[in-house]
Amino acid sequence: MRGQILSFDEASGTGLISGDDGIRYSFNRDAVTPPASVTSGLRVDFVPVAGEATNIMLLAAAPAPSGPSATPGVPVDSFNFQHVLFSFNGRIRRQHFWIGWLICLGLGVVLGWIPRLGTLLSIALIWPNLAISVKRLHDMGHTGWLVIIPWIAGIGGIIAAFMSVGAAALMSGGSWESEDPAVVLGILGPVLGILAIVGLIQLGFLLWIGISDSQRGDNRFGPNPKGE
Repeated sequence: MRGQILSFDEASGTGLISGDDGIRYSFNRDAVTPPASVTSGLRVDFVPVAGEATNIMLLAAAPAPSGPSATPGVPVDSFNFQHVLFSFNGRIRRQHFWIGWLICLGLGVVLGWIPRLGTLLSIALIWPNLAISVKRLHDMGHTGWLVIIPWIAGIGGIIAAFMSVGAAALMSGGSWESEDPAVVLGILGPVLGILAIVGLIQLGFLLWIGISDSQRGDNRFGPNPKGE
């Protein structure tokens, strides 16, 4: 199996190798053949035995084209549809988040042209939208439960809009039935303001998780998907 040396302690002669299978293996300098200088970033070929790397052969000092990711066996630069769109575990980088988001957006537009069945299928897109958002929050080092922020804003905005229309209709009395433009504008104005605020919150959340950089190194949700 091949992998990359993540760390090496010169004093103790021990280190850690990240295998291309996404699993990390400990090793001793004595396992390196032929004896050579061992540093982080070296590509190696080794034999895994019970979580330890043996028969290690140094290959090159250049970093691997791919490295550890949030899902074992998934290279850093690969886009795994199943993991990105359907799993809530691990982390994904910004590039993969936007790819997943565009896929969901495109499917939503297409399904919008299909009557009835398209509406039902569009509901299923909630799952991949939540999945990519949760893993992006994980990548930033935050709990995935923060994904409820735009949903709470949307539901709260709808409730506030209905309450605003109801209150305005009661206060305006018969003026609403007369279709007076000033009355209609007075009722719809606050509603449009509420919807604008909700839209800004949801847009801000999208940009926050879509632009913020990954948390460097490993965190409680898994390895850095960029290998940093």
